[in-house]
Amino acid sequence: MSDVFVSYKAEDRRRVEPLVAALESDGLSVWWDAQIGGGDEWRRSIEDQLDAAKCVLVMWSSRSIAPEGRFVRDEASRSMDRGVYVPVRLDKIRLPLGFGETQALPLNGWKGDRSDRRYQAVLAAIRARLGPSAPEQQIADRSGPIDRRLLLGGGAAAVVLAGAGAGAWFLSAPAADGGSIAVLPFANLSGDPAQAYFSDGIAEELRSALSRIAGLKVVARTSSEAVRDEDAKSVARKLDVGHILTGSVRRSASLVRISAQLIDGRLGTESWSEDYDRPAGDALQIQSDIAQRVAAALALQLAPAAGGRLVLGGTTNPQAHDLFLKGVALRLRAHDARVLKNAIELFDSAIRLDPQFADAYARKATTLCQLASAFSNSEGEMQRGFDEAARIADHAITLAPELPSAHAALAAVSLGRLDFAGALLEFRKAASVNSSDANILGDYGRFLGHIGLPDEAYPIGRRLVSLDPLNGVAYSVEAVALFYSRRFADSSRISRKILTLAPGAPPPLTGLGDAMLLTGNYREARAAYAQVPADNVFRIASEGILDERVGDHTASAKAVEKLERLFGGAASFQLAELQTQRGEHEAAFAQLDRAMRVRDPGLVILLTDPFLDPIRADPRFAEFRSRIDFPAEVGG
Repeated sequence: MSDVFVSYKAEDRRRVEPLVAALESDGLSVWWDAQIGGGDEWRRSIEDQLDAAKCVLVMWSSRSIAPEGRFVRDEASRSMDRGVYVPVRLDKIRLPLGFGETQALPLNGWKGDRSDRRYQAVLAAIRARLGPSAPEQQIADRSGPIDRRLLLGGGAAAVVLAGAGAGAWFLSAPAADGGSIAVLPFANLSGDPAQAYFSDGIAEELRSALSRIAGLKVVARTSSEAVRDEDAKSVARKLDVGHILTGSVRRSASLVRISAQLIDGRLGTESWSEDYDRPAGDALQIQSDIAQRVAAALALQLAPAAGGRLVLGGTTNPQAHDLFLKGVALRLRAHDARVLKNAIELFDSAIRLDPQFADAYARKATTLCQLASAFSNSEGEMQRGFDEAARIADHAITLAPELPSAHAALAAVSLGRLDFAGALLEFRKAASVNSSDANILGDYGRFLGHIGLPDEAYPIGRRLVSLDPLNGVAYSVEAVALFYSRRFADSSRISRKILTLAPGAPPPLTGLGDAMLLTGNYREARAAYAQVPADNVFRIASEGILDERVGDHTASAKAVEKLERLFGGAASFQLAELQTQRGEHEAAFAQLDRAMRVRDPGLVILLTDPFLDPIRADPRFAEFRSRIDFPAEVGG
């Protein structure tokens, strides 16, 4: 007699398999009709097991509630009569009449992660039905064999890409009109939450690799993660893609298991799937092989064309690659000096194992720029940080001349040195070789808007929104370009759009407030600023300008004092804006000189900032502008 009987519609089998495997891994005996032998009388066997089970798990889906799901409804009725009914919802549906009194536990979008709170709720409900006879929860065995079924159902493509040192791969690309795909987050089935960096990292690397196939639109990470729990059709509709790649990955000390599934997003049907078992020591070779197969299958499914490079700047060393993924994951955490230093140590460890690992050098260089600009204790320390970052980024480019992350690192170095002409050159190189990297496109597009090249920024903004439609930051390129083009009404409209996706985010709130202030809507400006944390440097400066505009000179003077007290030289550009608005032009130029000394990144908007308009006609402004290397194509 089994602990759990699983009732489901046959067409949902692949969605049910991960749950069966997870329950068995947690020590429960599970019966489902996949266990019926060829010679069994299947209907009698099902009835016997249904009547004997201590708990019946009924999997409600859009298929099982349909007319052809009558067997599921019959099994649910019998289990309700016996008091062993536990309903689970695979889709966002309303349960059939008579079955809605018991709350159905949601598992829509679940891909097999046993640490997921939704699975834990199902497990707890089953154990409650079993009572004292429930087996103790099992801890996943990290060294023994792994149940193959864990990887078959919910679908996740765990693919890690390696290259560069062993040469790049070239695959046929889809036709320019046919390709769009979202790579959803991969389920971490390792039984260890600390392994999440690995499953997340390989999903991101697959996005990066597939984006190099000409004509294939690959949705960016943030938007892909935002729909991780939704069904394929909903994902396709929200992200405007034709295909969805999902998968799962599980690692033990001796084995790597990977399952990949390609789904037609319009129909919600599976187009292709495959799963792999390999020794852990061969991980990179295996991952490269899997990546080639997945990409080749995508090219076949989505249409053939000219070849496109998939891997650039990687490694053939599995230990180096693992350290690299840990470093990348660490950089996504809270932005503080300790985290950045730990990420640099991980990149260094990867480089020691593979001195040809170009992307590790590039990511280290970018992290050094972040550390230098935000956490230096002196101008000398900051300059040394940028010098080291430049040296490391140059070495990455020597190893992989077209590596986007290396050119993006040099752009960051140039920004830190106030070499805006150099930054533009490197951003253009980074975007030209990988026009689908959302982070690079976002940084590049906002930079263009800041320095006064909106016509170049707008198409990048549109491309970014196409790649990352559920990420509010994607819309910031257009908002920035509109604001610094003095199209304040249009920029406020985009800021409001961003706030629907990221409610309460300080940048769009201050952007909205500034647009309202500059169009004379002072009440709305103050309401927007009031939603930003009180010690935010931009709120303090903008509210001080607003106070000055409405004639409260005392309040704006307090804002000057507060900026100086809280931030000192780090707020020198904001102080220049505020003192310009207060009519204190001598003090404003003194703050601009100070901003130059401390390499204040606010100087990027020197030529476009409307709050500096009162001093633009002063001869000292032209002299100051000549000290900064702006691109020749910008005015001012």
